[in-house]
Amino acid sequence: MRLGSGAFAACCVAIEVVGVAIFIRGFFPAPVRSSVRPEHGVETPAPEPVAGASSNWTKLPSPLFSKVVIVLIDALRDDFVFGSKGVKYMPYTTYLVEKGASHSFVAEAKPPTVTMPRIKALMTGSIPGFVDVIRNLNSPVLLEDNVIRQAKAAGKRMIFYGDETWLKLFPKHFVEYDGTTSFFVSDYIEVDNNVTRHLDKVLKRGDWDVLILHYLGLDHIGHISGPNSPLIGHKLSEMDSILMKIHTSLLSKERETLLPSLLVLCGDHGMSETGSHGASSTEEVSTPLILISSAFERKPGDIQHPKHVQQTDLAATLAIGLGLPIPKDSVGSLLFPVIEGKPMREQLRFLHLNTLQLSKLLQENVPSYEKDSGFEQFKMAERLHGNWVKLHLEENHSDVLLGLGTKVLRQYLGALKTLSLSLSTQVAHYDIYSMAVGTVVVLEVLTLFLLSTPHVLCRKDELDVPLLSPVSSLLFYLLFLVLSAIHVLVCTSSESSCYLCSLPWLAAGGVMVLVAALLCAILSALIRMVADGTLLKKSASHPSSGWSEVDLLLLLGTVGHVLSLGASSFVEEEHQTCSDHKAQLSGLAALSLAVIFMLVQKGCSLVSKAALALGLLGVFCYRAATGIVLFPWQPDNKSISKGIIEARFVYVFVLGILFTGTKGLLKAQVIAADFKTRTLGLWEIHSGLVLLAALLLRPHNLPVLAFSLLIQTIMTEFIWKHLRHDAAKITVMHYWFGQAFFYFQGNSNNIATIDISAGFVGLDTYMEIPATFLTVFGTYVGPVLWASHLVHFLSSETNNGSALSRACFCYALIGSVPVAAYIVLVTSLRYHLFIWSVFSPKLLYEGMHLLITAALCAVFTATNQTRHTRA
Repeated sequence: MRLGSGAFAACCVAIEVVGVAIFIRGFFPAPVRSSVRPEHGVETPAPEPVAGASSNWTKLPSPLFSKVVIVLIDALRDDFVFGSKGVKYMPYTTYLVEKGASHSFVAEAKPPTVTMPRIKALMTGSIPGFVDVIRNLNSPVLLEDNVIRQAKAAGKRMIFYGDETWLKLFPKHFVEYDGTTSFFVSDYIEVDNNVTRHLDKVLKRGDWDVLILHYLGLDHIGHISGPNSPLIGHKLSEMDSILMKIHTSLLSKERETLLPSLLVLCGDHGMSETGSHGASSTEEVSTPLILISSAFERKPGDIQHPKHVQQTDLAATLAIGLGLPIPKDSVGSLLFPVIEGKPMREQLRFLHLNTLQLSKLLQENVPSYEKDSGFEQFKMAERLHGNWVKLHLEENHSDVLLGLGTKVLRQYLGALKTLSLSLSTQVAHYDIYSMAVGTVVVLEVLTLFLLSTPHVLCRKDELDVPLLSPVSSLLFYLLFLVLSAIHVLVCTSSESSCYLCSLPWLAAGGVMVLVAALLCAILSALIRMVADGTLLKKSASHPSSGWSEVDLLLLLGTVGHVLSLGASSFVEEEHQTCSDHKAQLSGLAALSLAVIFMLVQKGCSLVSKAALALGLLGVFCYRAATGIVLFPWQPDNKSISKGIIEARFVYVFVLGILFTGTKGLLKAQVIAADFKTRTLGLWEIHSGLVLLAALLLRPHNLPVLAFSLLIQTIMTEFIWKHLRHDAAKITVMHYWFGQAFFYFQGNSNNIATIDISAGFVGLDTYMEIPATFLTVFGTYVGPVLWASHLVHFLSSETNNGSALSRACFCYALIGSVPVAAYIVLVTSLRYHLFIWSVFSPKLLYEGMHLLITAALCAVFTATNQTRHTRA
């Protein structure tokens, strides 16, 4: 079967994407879970421990609070409340923290620090899997046991206003609700007003038990302008006034109830110094957790510093406070200050329920649970607790009773801390089978690439792909039967769930066919190379072929980069190895836009030049409208807007330039126009992408874009044209420059550096497909622009389809080598200390980069097909 080298590369990368997807699905496992499925009703709790006497306390303790209000402020950092910003902008909250009836904590959120996993952690007490960072964009129904489900089963009436992620996780759980779109980050006003507008009427009513408010404006401000924006202070003041309104209303209503109310102020995650989140920096994982209730006694002058706790501790605390069972998958500990004012028997009862739940979870997930120090502490505490109950029933007041009770209390608290730590750090079960299959597919594709490289470098435009004959051979069917037998054996004997085992037999069989066919193709290619002597001698047509200095440089650079992926420090700082004042920023942005126009316009038609000039002017107008840059006559205190009209003005010119370029390509194909028309069309498409990049990039990145285009011009005019490097060398250089500018624009292997605000430029409502496309393009501007420049350069300089085909092959090969090496590395390093904080985010980036590479290879191939059609 004969295929062009470009088409062959595109097909191989597509198959590699499938392999990486299978590997990622197996690599990111589910955390520890209880094997007991949630029931529809409230289950019977474990009885109180006894020793030689009977106890009637077999029911859950009564609720501690009549009503609970949870105010979740998205991206609320701990220093926004406990630091100088809190003192300045949140005076009422600061008063409650320092002198009011409250308990304050700094709650640590585990990575990934994005909204959906954090809500799951708050309500289930469990640690969500890292892959939830992807599922955050489309939250599924939460099937795990959680506080919301328990409250509904107990007949609690719950009301929710805010981020619609809650409604996706908990459908049909709220008697009244109003959701707002969480991903439309350019809106930080209406998204909160939509929540607050319901408050007055709800607070006047008493027909609810739980009220949840999720405010998004602070998070959106962070994404737009960072944590030091003046908008942050205004938003914190707004949240402070809302908290005061809720608190005073709850206090006024307590006269009508037998129990006090509880007000919870928390954040789902923090905010990095760039305004984003998703990773594990201190600013992203540190969130405030303030519990406010008249039930909490505070002595005059008693100043308490916020203690550090885990975000997962809230679920157990809310469950106890509402008189509900603790969620089965919770790894959190009850926040003891909440119950320390209760009688000793109630305190011990609460702690026993919590430690018993944690010990059951440990038994179901750790085979050697009996040797765990936390479990041993729990059994000792339970025995002492039984003795205390016996003594309590016999004599209610004695020093012995008090001393024993204090001892049991300390034993339970120690067991809680140890059990929670053991479960939180418990290594999750990897799906080794799926990881192995994905790795095999990726390595098979890489082997095919390497075996085909000599033919492509010898300037052969087409490859004889050995696929049909191996598939019809006996070896293929033997391999398929062996792989199918292994699949059946693994799926019938594995104690843990495997992704491939959950697939329908037809889909799993397709994977086995793919693996067997690739292996047969590799063996056939090897046999053919040995028979032809390709492995043993140089090509007769290139007897003087050897390694030049440029060849060695490119090879050593690629190998060095791959080897660096094995060290966590290199992965964390890869952007280093590759790598305001508003008036000054405005001048720099204007100068950069002028340079961009001068560098790009020279290859455009007159109409496209005018469109480019107006579009770049619109880019500056858009940033001026949002208040990031200023015109010379514009006052600094001018009210800002979302810049919807200005951004759409630019989009019109982007589409116009892209349309003009595409029309030129089609004209060159259909009418067989001259070579110049085709070259002009490719450059105008490149120009349209440059204009779109200028719109989406932050103003401080416009100089980076200008320098990228300047380097392209210099390399084209003074290096590539004169030295006449072949397509392979030029492709590798373009790939390297694209990667370098990926990091120069501020990206890294840290999820928090993704600028999701780029996905909402010019949108007044949330539209998933355009937002996703714009975010991906804004993130991968560097690789995309250098790839589009590569297509234009090779097409304009060589007028030879084989050069573009070889470029596609080399581009796919150099993108596949790091991916193949990295999945082998993360498999061997899966128990590394930094596997979730460093190596896992990099794996997601590598997977997305491979997907981008596959898309670019498809574009390369499609562009090359127009040339063949014309020929």
